[in-house]
Amino acid sequence: MPDLSNLRIDGARLWDSLMEMGQVGGTPKGGCNRLTLTDVDKRGRELFARWCEAAGLSMTVDAMGNMFARREGTEDHLPPVMMGSHLDTQPTGGKYDGVLGVLAGLEVLRSLNDLNVRTRHPIEVANWTNEEGSRFAPAMVASGVFAGAYTLEEAYAIRDREGHRLGDELERIGFKGEVPCGGREIRAMFELHIEQGPVLEDEGIDIGVVTHGQGQRWFEVTLKGFESHAGSTPMPRRRDALVGAARVVELVNRIGLSHPPLAVSTTGMLTPYPGSRNVIPGEVFLTCEFRHPDEAVLEAMEAELRAGVAAICEAAGLEPEIKRVFVYPPVPFDAGCVGVVRRAAERGGFSHRDIVSGAGHDACYIARVAPTAMIFTPCVGGVSHNESEEISPAWASAGAQVLLHAVLETAEVVG
Repeated sequence: MPDLSNLRIDGARLWDSLMEMGQVGGTPKGGCNRLTLTDVDKRGRELFARWCEAAGLSMTVDAMGNMFARREGTEDHLPPVMMGSHLDTQPTGGKYDGVLGVLAGLEVLRSLNDLNVRTRHPIEVANWTNEEGSRFAPAMVASGVFAGAYTLEEAYAIRDREGHRLGDELERIGFKGEVPCGGREIRAMFELHIEQGPVLEDEGIDIGVVTHGQGQRWFEVTLKGFESHAGSTPMPRRRDALVGAARVVELVNRIGLSHPPLAVSTTGMLTPYPGSRNVIPGEVFLTCEFRHPDEAVLEAMEAELRAGVAAICEAAGLEPEIKRVFVYPPVPFDAGCVGVVRRAAERGGFSHRDIVSGAGHDACYIARVAPTAMIFTPCVGGVSHNESEEISPAWASAGAQVLLHAVLETAEVVG
């Protein structure tokens, strides 16, 4: 590979693109509301498509609405090197979650045009549909279809809270393509993303080299006791499901703390029944989830949950029911691609450290069908999925610079 260490992306142009896209669905608090397959999402997609056309890229849209902007290689029959992330947001999301990875990919290709650099392999930038899952659950469903985790029919049948089908909404906004979703070879995939956590900023590190994606297990727990009058039922005779649920919340938190430093655990929903201030709750529904990059640790955490809930309920006279409703295996990213990212950071003179992704990403599904790695940039306070989400122009530029050099090494520069 020739010495390309002096090649640079145009950081100012990247930042301008981020700010312009941020106005599409922009919120009064400075964030974005660009829910997938809404009219606002359509506007964001169309803006991205116009930018790609202006850069001389060809655009393909597949049956799941995934957009692929392509720069030809000198041997264009070769499998492409892919970059990208997503343009959809949370209802009160930020300007950078996902968007940075798409627009940095576009900036890489714009810069290659400016510098007249050619590569053997074609290079593509992907905008994956419905990464967030905030309108249509589950998350990352389109990259999941691409990787074979879901069928196209399963994805099309998903409904939002108003009853709209995903497939119908794809067609309504004009992004239900005819090209098959998946089933083609990819040389490698690199996804640039904000960390969505505080580690890089706290440690003053420029780049996170993502080695693994966390595995996830989600549970729904129902505790059944007996509702009765809050004023006339003696304390020793109560079968208070909410007291039991409080102990389960403590248990879930304790399990996360007992597997440092990578384990996390969360109780996200808790609903007591019947929900009256003077009735002892006779039933409680709650959710909990565990995340860790090691399947054996996730198995241990689940075993601790089941044993702990059983003990709590036996002591309190409650009947438990635990359903495991979602399993997402840990993702080890390709060692070769991880090494490429590490070398790209070193060539750019950026400080870097290995890091594990605590969130799910499209790259985690694509890793099933192609060599894949991720690049993290810091974000202020580790805040994401929030309108106050913020990064600096220097962080965005550094991440895009590492992405550029990772892609150049993998796509094989000609000359």
